[in-house]
Amino acid sequence: MSGAQVTEQTIKELCDAAALTVELAKKAGADDAEVLVRDGSELTAKVRLGEPELVQEAGSRALGLRVLKGGRRAVTYTSDLRRESLEALCAETVALADLAEPDEYALPPDPKLLAKQIPELDLYDPAVADVDAAWALREAKTGEAAARRHDARVTNSEGATWSRVLGATAFATSGGFLGGYRGSYCSLVVEPLCDDMTDPENPKKRNGYWWTGSRFLAQLDVAEAVGIEAARRTVATIGSRKVETQECPIVFDPEVARSIVGTIFSVANGSSFWRKSSYLVGKEGEVIASPLVTIVDDPLIPRGPGSRPFDGDGLPTRKNPVVTKGVLGPVLCDVYSGRKLGRASTASAGRGIGGNPGPTTSNLIMEAGTTSREDLLKQTPKGLYVTALMGFGFNPVTGDFSRGAQGFWIENGELTFPVSEVTIAANFDQILKRIDLVGNDLEMRSATAAPTIRVSHMMLAGTSR
Repeated sequence: MSGAQVTEQTIKELCDAAALTVELAKKAGADDAEVLVRDGSELTAKVRLGEPELVQEAGSRALGLRVLKGGRRAVTYTSDLRRESLEALCAETVALADLAEPDEYALPPDPKLLAKQIPELDLYDPAVADVDAAWALREAKTGEAAARRHDARVTNSEGATWSRVLGATAFATSGGFLGGYRGSYCSLVVEPLCDDMTDPENPKKRNGYWWTGSRFLAQLDVAEAVGIEAARRTVATIGSRKVETQECPIVFDPEVARSIVGTIFSVANGSSFWRKSSYLVGKEGEVIASPLVTIVDDPLIPRGPGSRPFDGDGLPTRKNPVVTKGVLGPVLCDVYSGRKLGRASTASAGRGIGGNPGPTTSNLIMEAGTTSREDLLKQTPKGLYVTALMGFGFNPVTGDFSRGAQGFWIENGELTFPVSEVTIAANFDQILKRIDLVGNDLEMRSATAAPTIRVSHMMLAGTSR
């Protein structure tokens, strides 16, 4: 049960379908048309306690059409790519556009700005497609078994899951753009459970996880190592307790730090700016973070998890600074949000099959510092090392940030006991400006990445004194 390879012929078929649909939409009366076609397949293989629990493989091919007519727009999609079905889709979509409200900003990009070349970014690994369900199950079983073997306190498991995604994308516009590319991604996650009998009258289950992921099969960590790290992280939470309410340094593990970076984008994009739903509106070119903070969005990294040769408007992608030494750069925009703000696109458009384009990220990276994680901890006399955040306590308009947290208490520069059921809080503006140490441990396993970071002080709510 191995996946079908995504070939250059696949891309050609998708490009042909996209170009045909643009032609049919114009014949149906559209002023302009944009067509996105995607072909994809997924394999998920999960084991739990050594036994297969789920094997699922699915494939799909779908086409999304956006037409623009007289300042009006409409979006539709279909999985039926026969010519007669596409003709009907185009006619229906143009009719829907006639009924839509006019929008003076709903115009296609200037044809002169469209991508002329499709750079090769090495985003596809044939070896990922060659994986069959039996092999994936063995990898998952190996990872889970390693976790259960590593420590006798691992008494149960949420399972281990090996998964892969293969895909091809084609995009065509009436402005003259036509291009496509293919990609792959695979991952393994192991999720052990352990019994926490620290308080025999109130026993608890503690869960944890670890994972590896890459576009290329050979770049995955070995399954045993993933399982052992998952077990180590899980049993380390045994005996978790609260600490006293106080103000103290907060150190964010890279897994959590990347969510902080993602939060920055949520308030530093063209859509949130024109809607005025961000506390950063009006602060481009101003200091919004520590000078240690530099964040870039780079879609052109070879083999990058979020890399792409063109954006959802058909513009050639480019590296964009988001924050440079603490200074907020021009926010990421697609063509539409750029027009709403009276500026050019940053070639940061993304779109789904059934939606309009909007600003998005590719490889959003907070650049590494020069301090090792060990030295960063040594320079922290006391504080909380955060390994997980819970809840959704962030207000993008005011910047107020309050999240449940768990991790480990730092004492004399070392991790001591595990901590849970506490809350950390500060205004997000303060959090960014108080970053005073940045680690050198950046890893690019996911499209949003960050190293270990330390915030000099935040309010930690735990037990009363």
